[in-house]
Amino acid sequence: MRTPIELGVRAEAMLAELAAFSDDDANLTRLYLSPAHRAAADHVAEWMRAAGLDVGFDALGTARGRLKPTVPGRAGNRRLLIGSHIDTVVNAGRYDGMLGVVAGILAAEEIRARGIELPFGIDVLAFGDEEGVRFPTTLVSSSAVAGCLVPSDLEARDADGVPLRDALLAFGGDPEAIASAAYAREEALAYLEVHIEQGPVLEAEGLPIGIVTSIAGQSRFSVTVAGEAGHAGTVPMLLRRDALAASAEMILAIEDVARAGQAHQMVATVGRLTARPGAVNVIPAEVIFTLDIRADADAPRLTAIADLDARFQAIAARRGVSVAMDKFYESPTTPCAPRLQEALAAAAGDLGLPGRRLASGAGHDGHAMIHLTDVGMLFVRCRGGISHNPAEFAAVDDMGLAVEALIRAIERLATDAASSGDRI
Repeated sequence: MRTPIELGVRAEAMLAELAAFSDDDANLTRLYLSPAHRAAADHVAEWMRAAGLDVGFDALGTARGRLKPTVPGRAGNRRLLIGSHIDTVVNAGRYDGMLGVVAGILAAEEIRARGIELPFGIDVLAFGDEEGVRFPTTLVSSSAVAGCLVPSDLEARDADGVPLRDALLAFGGDPEAIASAAYAREEALAYLEVHIEQGPVLEAEGLPIGIVTSIAGQSRFSVTVAGEAGHAGTVPMLLRRDALAASAEMILAIEDVARAGQAHQMVATVGRLTARPGAVNVIPAEVIFTLDIRADADAPRLTAIADLDARFQAIAARRGVSVAMDKFYESPTTPCAPRLQEALAAAAGDLGLPGRRLASGAGHDGHAMIHLTDVGMLFVRCRGGISHNPAEFAAVDDMGLAVEALIRAIERLATDAASSGDRI
């Protein structure tokens, strides 16, 4: 039996090992279905075997480690799913995604070591394609597990023109066996994930862990503002139809609306902007900018979008330009199940921690898993809120507390199942 600090030390050592598997010698870059992903998945599978789990790979390349139930009951053929992803962004840190896989393995191993009785099984899952970097897809492997994969995603091609289908075959997967990767709804009890916060809230409040209330819904738009080009020296300011000036006012409106939505942890970002014709002495005739807006619930996000549309139209009319908002991505909010929040909060309480609740502004595999079962998440403090960056860091003590909290939450769910007719 390991103490929390020992669990944290072991987690850090495992994460260091996993960071060695990279597609780039200069930094940590491990893309879905790449040789580095294959090597990392095999290494994770070895850890699972060493932890006493039965191991296999599904058709989309997800490594699965299974811990069998130890006591009889109606839930004996059902499984609590625990996991995260092992693919990365380019020039990544070593904690995003990987910590959740390592935490799941350590929790399963410790449950065996402590002799905790389980009326259900545990499956630890190491997904790929959460980051959506190599192919113009995302959540392919967790979507397959959840039974909601869009088959056309297999035809997506990477920057070198390689179809996902061909990359999957090279990896050792089977694009013809998508259906076999899915759990039946009645098999899955819940999905739990440990993840670094990727934000600064826990650090600012001096807390090592927090309980996620929801994974923010996201809407993304391409906004086109059309005006009229003209000579920079001869068109009077009051007669201009300047698409860039109008866009600037719209961007300030975006900031204003998002700041007003802080009760719902709303954020809005303009990450890309192009002005045409792009000459130093020509009034911009067209501007295209992106809008990414997120909140902890769908209703406030959709209300904010409607508000922005009305503000954009008013700005356009006043400035003599036109504006069009074209949505190119929509992901509904994924609520975390109250029963799972309570189990994680109680586990935090056992460790003398307050069980701080907060929403996740970033997307996670839970967006797919919600189509299969209830989702619960535990956040771990990360230094400076930095993620998707080599400077990404979580302390050994914090990771150890997170693994211990996960173990205690699982134990509580097992007790609840045993005392309530195997329902949790």
